[in-house]
Amino acid sequence: MHSEKRILVPEQQYALHPMAWTANYADYLYNYAILRVNDPIEAQDLVQETFLSALEKTSNFEGRSTEKTWLTSILKNKIIDLYRKKSSGLAAKTQALEQEDLQTAYFNNDDGHWKQEHEPKEFRALQQEPMQNKEFHQTLESCMKKLPELWFAVFSMKHLDEEETAVICTKLKVSPSNFWVIIHRTKLSLRACLQKYWI
Repeated sequence: MHSEKRILVPEQQYALHPMAWTANYADYLYNYAILRVNDPIEAQDLVQETFLSALEKTSNFEGRSTEKTWLTSILKNKIIDLYRKKSSGLAAKTQALEQEDLQTAYFNNDDGHWKQEHEPKEFRALQQEPMQNKEFHQTLESCMKKLPELWFAVFSMKHLDEEETAVICTKLKVSPSNFWVIIHRTKLSLRACLQKYWI
């Protein structure tokens, strides 16, 4: 009986091609950035900074991921740095937010039900028609632009990038309880905005 020889396949090694980065990845990286910063100029700057930073760090590239993944990772860190810069000082102010504020602002003290002016309204059903979906996403983006910087950063990292809560708290320097207050307030704010402009 022959024992089968196991053939070890070397890990795929990827190479960098900096001369092709702009042609291959500029649009993708820009679209990634614009969703998270809502500012075309900032998004363009972030992409340029990503390319420059990547050129400086080519020796750090180990070839275990694709160029696209590696560049996206650099861009993601730059976006987090921007969030942190914009929200510095806001985190300290927001630490003072208490869950009770939410209770009194949106709910009746006696029975805990919604106050009439804040009762959720039924959303129009999202049709499968591309135009209606496009209109909804434009309205949502417009509502997100109205959020305070820290709220926008927390919400984007949680719901666009699907980051762990602990990671967001560490990177943006907010406490876990503060994080949940921000998420709750953001959702209430977005709901109110969508009710006003989409329903």
